Order: sequence, then C-alpha cells, then structure tokens
Amino acid sequence: MATVSALTYYPVKGLSGVPLAQAEVLDMGLRDDRLLMVVETRDGSFVSQRKLPAMAAVQAALTAGGLRLALPGHDDLEIEIATDGPRRDVSLFNKWFGIGVDQGDTAAKWLSTTLDRDVRLVRIPPDHNRDGWGIHAGKVGFGDAHAVLLTSQSSLDDLNARIESAGATPIPMNRFRPNIVATGWPDPHTEDRLLRARIGTTTLGFSTRAIRCAVPTVDQETGLRKGPEPTRTLATYRRDPDRPGVSFGAKLAVLVPGTLSVGDEIVVEEWQ
Repeated sequence: MATVSALTYYPVKGLSGVPLAQAEVLDMGLRDDRLLMVVETRDGSFVSQRKLPAMAAVQAALTAGGLRLALPGHDDLEIEIATDGPRRDVSLFNKWFGIGVDQGDTAAKWLSTTLDRDVRLVRIPPDHNRDGWGIHAGKVGFGDAHAVLLTSQSSLDDLNARIESAGATPIPMNRFRPNIVATGWPDPHTEDRLLRARIGTTTLGFSTRAIRCAVPTVDQETGLRKGPEPTRTLATYRRDPDRPGVSFGAKLAVLVPGTLSVGDEIVVEEWQ
C-alpha cells in the first residue's frame, strides 16, 4: 500500500515550494499551484531555474489576498494579488502562448532587482483555459504542460543508491519539485505504470513520464547549480524511449477534483 508522504504547491512558478498537510485539487491541479509566473519584460516568455537557478532561493508565500516574497539580503515584499486587470502576452517553451494578468511595477522592480534580470510577475487570468496532453490530457495552469507531478520515495531511494555507488552525494526529493510524494511502493518507478488512481476524494490520471531538464541539478535551498547529479546517473538507466532526455516522476491530469491529505492511501484503480 502506498500513501501520500508529502504535498507541496508552488505559488510562483520557479520559486520556492510551500508544504501542505491537505490540499484542495481543482481541474488545473493543487489550488494556487503555479498561480503566478515570472516572465521576461521584453517578450513575455517565462523565466525558470533553467535560466536562473537563483530563483530557487526566493521564498514565496500566499497571504490573505496577497503574496509575500523574501530573499536573504533583501527587504521582504508583500503585494496584493490582482485577480484581473492589465494583461500581458506570455509563453512557455515557445509552444504555448497565452495571457497573464500583470501584477504591477512594485513586484516587477523587486524581482528584477533580486534576480538581476528585467522581468514582470503575472497571474493566471480568470478566463484561463489551457489543455494539457498525454494519455489523460486534462487542464493546466502555468505548469510546464500538466496539472500534477507525482514522485515516489522508492524511486528516489533507488536513484540515490546508484549515485552513492558512483561516489557522489545523494540528493533530496525537492530537487524534482513534486506536488505529491508517494511512500510504500516497494518497486522504484511504480508511478510510471499508473493509469488511474484515487487519493482522498480526488481522482488522477496518468499523462506521461516527467522528462527532466537542468532544474534537478539546482540546490533548492541556495539557488546554486550543483550538477552533474542527478542527471548523470539518471542518464545511465532512465533515458526515455520516446523523447530526448531522462525521466523521473509521473505527470498527471485531474479527472475528478476533490481534496487529498498527507497520509491518504493511493488507491490505483487501473494500471497501464
């Protein structure tokens, strides 16, 4: 039996995550996950730890109607989140092109100063409607292309055993920035074989394996790149047969919204 051992949402795409004991799950994923996104001022393309690993060290937390940002060495910033208002063209990977609600000059100035890059902060607009893709497509907000990322402790344990055998230092789960961590499956990468699973009152459907970029090489506490692990070791046994790159974790779509909690059993209703 597998259970949920950790839940995390990321209020601002690319910034720090916030752990949860319980989460409401909507059709686009955990409530407020990737609600906001940092984009280039010049063209609206998203900025991530792929370009700016220092983003990992910026703490982001939602408050009552607002957002608090913090980074050691800088004054904290708290702003009110504009649900709607001036809009800006935004894009992800030059594949998805949409709209974001601009959050104003104060947020833009703080982020531009702390990240040393000319950027703006945008929110998902209330009329946002974006399709995911894969076996189950579902809907997605500002996530890369899917609503939920699930990883398992057995997969990390197997990876870290391989990393250690190569003489390198094991890595923590937060390098993969999952929403849900499963504990209890004896076999690594059991999440790859899911088709449909129920957790709490939520039902999730497998979309595709998660192809990993450079982000797992970034220390999520310091914002410093610490490569080549885990990419080097993953490349020895997790090269994806269908797409370039290595995989770790499963991307999921929300089939039935609801709530889930740490400790909930993961009931696999159908396997691939």
